Amino acid sequence: MMKRTYIAEPFRIKSVEPIKMTTKAERKKLIKEADYNLFALDSEAVYIDLLTDSGTGAMSLHQWAGVMEGDEAYAGARGYRKLIKNAKEIFGFEFIQPVHQGRAAEKVLLPILLKEGKFAISNMHFDTTRAHVEIAGARAIDCVVPEALDTTSKFDFKGNMDNARLEQYISELGKENIGVIIITVTNNSAGGQPVSMQNIRETHAIARKNGIPVLIDAARCFENAFFIKEREAEFHKKSLKDIVVEMFSYGDFFTMSAKKDAIVNMGGLLGARDKKVFEVIKQRCISFEGFVTYGGLSGRDLEALAIGLFEGIDEDFLRYRVGQMQYIGAKLEEAGVAYQSPAGGHAIFVDAQKMLPHIPYNEFPAQSLAVELYIEAGIRGCDIGSYMLGNNPDTLEQLKADFEFTRLAVPRRVYTQAHLDVIVDALIEIKKRASKIKGYKIIEEPPILRHFSAKLAPL
Repeated sequence: MMKRTYIAEPFRIKSVEPIKMTTKAERKKLIKEADYNLFALDSEAVYIDLLTDSGTGAMSLHQWAGVMEGDEAYAGARGYRKLIKNAKEIFGFEFIQPVHQGRAAEKVLLPILLKEGKFAISNMHFDTTRAHVEIAGARAIDCVVPEALDTTSKFDFKGNMDNARLEQYISELGKENIGVIIITVTNNSAGGQPVSMQNIRETHAIARKNGIPVLIDAARCFENAFFIKEREAEFHKKSLKDIVVEMFSYGDFFTMSAKKDAIVNMGGLLGARDKKVFEVIKQRCISFEGFVTYGGLSGRDLEALAIGLFEGIDEDFLRYRVGQMQYIGAKLEEAGVAYQSPAGGHAIFVDAQKMLPHIPYNEFPAQSLAVELYIEAGIRGCDIGSYMLGNNPDTLEQLKADFEFTRLAVPRRVYTQAHLDVIVDALIEIKKRASKIKGYKIIEEPPILRHFSAKLAPL
């Protein structure tokens, strides 16, 4: 296979943060003290931090200049006006509310749409979305295309909704019982895979026919727009902004963790088309987040976010960004390490079930691989599998995930090619001793979003 050419960074490095490599003996001790939960590690104990790309990117000099211009007025700050103006231009929504992050947008919005007895159907729910669906008393149903289940397939849009199955669910459950259809772009739980515009149009048409609102989960919508431009012939010559506007035109609501594609350390957005519903959103925001013109954010955060929206949609940046994942993916393919291919936009999702076939789903192969990667090279990733999925909310039995992925989420504008090579080399070393790696059991867990704070022990 031809080697992937690394796309050089479209920026210069102006400030650096020292990082330190620990010894393997130190890391074994540290992860044991953390009860084998990667979230419980201190950041100083991590060499390359791929736990998440959320809020971990490097802001630009323009964003830091904006921080100094932040207006910290409680009401009516100028950063709010700038943010709303920029967000309206990019997303095409009339009513937009800032919040402190994506899960805050879910907390504000989903109880308006969902209650006990209702269902939310998505191409795939991510962890906080599923949690807020369940907290509202509803139940979450995943409906991704079958192509996503074959990690070796090169299907261009593995994040797509399975629209035939969607119509079947609506028929079986009753359209009056479907509170919302959620389109997650890109589809994080399926491996950071994109959703095609044609698929979004079809999902929207099904929702309209049945009178069901559509929610765009937009954390990585700019990356999704880049894939649409690259892979759908209709959009080759269109600007990313035009693609985003059309994508969002098929939604009645959107939630966005701006800590991803807008490259800020804190921030989120919530959009609505219906003015009456937006008035309810604003009142709930005041209760949970703060006054509507700051939404749980400082004035400096509002400024950085307003600027970051346009930096995150820059085509040169996104070509480099996606290129980083393609570079890692090509190296892993050469080494025979299975991952969700083709590479997505924000992370590499290593197929832990293929690397560790002897570890069953209820002994958490993806968590086992994540722990092993930390021990090997000080790299922190996370489980996107049965460990994260948790227990059935009704029977409390361990659920079996469609995938057992160890996600390596690469922060934006942070790591260089040399760091990516360290990641690949570490996975190759682990593959050599894969048959000796053991699974884990949970010894303590909370009822919801357990993977953040559960305690584990090796089997």
